[in-house]
Amino acid sequence: MTDTHSLQVPGARLYYETRGTGPLLLVFGSPMSSPNFAALADELASDHTVVTFDPRGIAKSTIDNADQDSTPDLRADDVAAILDDLGAESADAFGTSGGAVTGLALVERHPGRIRTLIAHEPPVLELLPDAAAHRANTDDIVATYHRDGLGPAFAKFMGVAGLDEETQGPPPQMSEQDALDGARFLSHELQATTRFVPNIHALTTSTTRVVIGVGRDSTGQLTEQTSLALAEELGERVTHMPGDHVAFLVDPAGFAASVREILAGGH
Repeated sequence: MTDTHSLQVPGARLYYETRGTGPLLLVFGSPMSSPNFAALADELASDHTVVTFDPRGIAKSTIDNADQDSTPDLRADDVAAILDDLGAESADAFGTSGGAVTGLALVERHPGRIRTLIAHEPPVLELLPDAAAHRANTDDIVATYHRDGLGPAFAKFMGVAGLDEETQGPPPQMSEQDALDGARFLSHELQATTRFVPNIHALTTSTTRVVIGVGRDSTGQLTEQTSLALAEELGERVTHMPGDHVAFLVDPAGFAASVREILAGGH
């Protein structure tokens, strides 16, 4: 059974879902919304209370100002507000891609709220030695969207990230909501997310256990490089997980087993 919730926060109304029983576990992405994590959440709900949500401005989470950028700090505050709404002092968290960046900001801004953070392939491009070139690529993707539309911009985005059709398969048919969310992502989220610079001191001195997850099949992809760079900064090794950047969509049962193993203290 899935329960739905609506929460007013400064500048937005957040939609989130809860399912299952047991220790509280947040599962989120950015810009991916709650339906993308439904299969994984169903697998984990047998022994966890799983919370999924739509990031502000995405899907059912509405915003007051359509021109406001969705920054990692804003999204981190939203997650903390969801914990408050649930009456939860703390939780474990799995964040993937931009959601992993949200998770890092959450650990920095709200100490003690997250017990274990599994940061799966965070695109922290500013940690790479050629960060300036990647910043220019991101700006070009956004400019392509404004000039040529969603299709060409996403094709360029996938190519830069190494997520081409050979590894991911052909793109699914885009719904009207997908198009709205894609436009929001490219206009007001991508740059803020990829320009986030983790506070290494805050992360290494936090009570939160931070685990950097990388797909075993993500070799050569951009988020493998960023994950390795972050792990090196933290003085840790990456933890390998099944599949590639979107493995939780392809094999939710196998991916859930990996999440459970990490939360139990294993790798």
